[in-house]
Amino acid sequence: MSKKRLLFTDYAWEEYLYWQREDKKKLKRINTLIEDIKRHGNLEGIGKLEALKGNLHGYFSRRIDSEHRLIYRSDDEKIEIVQCRYQY
Repeated sequence: MSKKRLLFTDYAWEEYLYWQREDKKKLKRINTLIEDIKRHGNLEGIGKLEALKGNLHGYFSRRIDSEHRLIYRSDDEKIEIVQCRYQY
């Protein structure tokens, strides 16, 4: 199994840093979701996986909690995190 590169957009990285400062529990959940994406891809996994539609076609969403979502896209080589705070 090849190791996927993990990338963050600038916006998503700022949100990730926010959770590092403000809420370690949510940060842990985000890291757990990312590890699950590495293991299972876009086909199954935790966090109420949802394929997005419309202008977000090709992206996926997983629940961090009832208010916040992890939005990403993934292929064989990389996982790109585009949002990890609030909903789309």
